[in-house]
Amino acid sequence: GQKLSIRLQSYGKGYISYNFSFTEPWLGGRKPNAFSVSYFHSLYSNGLSKSDTLRSAFVTDGISIGLGKRLEWPDDYFTLYQSLNFQFYSLDKYAQIFSFGSGNGEYNNFNYNVILSRNSIDAPIYPRTGSEISLSLAFTPPYSSFSDKNFVELPEEEKYQWIEYHKWKIKANFYTNIFENLVLSARTQFGFLGSYNPDIGITPFERFYLGGDGLTGYNNFDGRELIGMRGYSNESITPNYYQNSNIGGTIYSKYTFELRYPLSLNPSATIFALAFMESGNSWENFASFNPFKVYRSAGVGMRVFLPMFGILGLDWGYGFDEVPGLPEANQGQFHFSINQSID
Repeated sequence: GQKLSIRLQSYGKGYISYNFSFTEPWLGGRKPNAFSVSYFHSLYSNGLSKSDTLRSAFVTDGISIGLGKRLEWPDDYFTLYQSLNFQFYSLDKYAQIFSFGSGNGEYNNFNYNVILSRNSIDAPIYPRTGSEISLSLAFTPPYSSFSDKNFVELPEEEKYQWIEYHKWKIKANFYTNIFENLVLSARTQFGFLGSYNPDIGITPFERFYLGGDGLTGYNNFDGRELIGMRGYSNESITPNYYQNSNIGGTIYSKYTFELRYPLSLNPSATIFALAFMESGNSWENFASFNPFKVYRSAGVGMRVFLPMFGILGLDWGYGFDEVPGLPEANQGQFHFSINQSID
């Protein structure tokens, strides 16, 4: 059951990315303790050579070591996953996607992540009953507590050199078999990014970007999380996105009701149609948080599972609420997904 994965991507001089991961599902040989280690490297640039003074580049390196285990209490459906993660960001005149500084500097993100989850669904591809619930917490050491620096006066490149935060996320999916194979999927998720030191504030890294299909591919840039929400354009439901697309949210919530009906339950080609209603929003800080102010959407879609490709999805959604500064963000949108579900 050991798994080794190696991946290389490039579209020319401007981008190269490679990663590798290894998983040992039976660490020690007696219990299903899954040990994993992974490494990734990515380089984004404007394609110019290193000797060119006009060259801009952004390099990310990261390593993660994790251990997952099944729990016997409160019941056998619980699992606990823990990991140590380190990301190193190096910027050279690369200010395109950051909301601070001149686009230069080196930044370090060392964090511990723990996820407690419970999974009782009856089938992985087309579940009819059961639930999936998870609570996760990622946090860094409070570096500023051990320093006598005046962080109010520090330049941003130095203030964020050692990134500090605590990040909480809750996800819950419930499946109910209404009639025969007709299934209602009710899902909710919530995220919060906090800080230790008010003189530093909430880090510009690790923020939430809500809207669209969640496939824009920038989540390795600054640790940002892309949360899909159908019926709106990519990342459009993000605070002041029309003014600065790189600020991001520190709080988000999202709610989904989805009716599913299978067209084929063949294990080698599972196909089901769906109709959905969604709502959600993200906020820049806790002072602006209002759980009753949400953007709403509805639509239809289809999922196809093929063993060679995983789950392929196509959705059409319509957003009912206008997004300030982005008059076309809520018009009818098609969303494509591959090997994922827009949660």
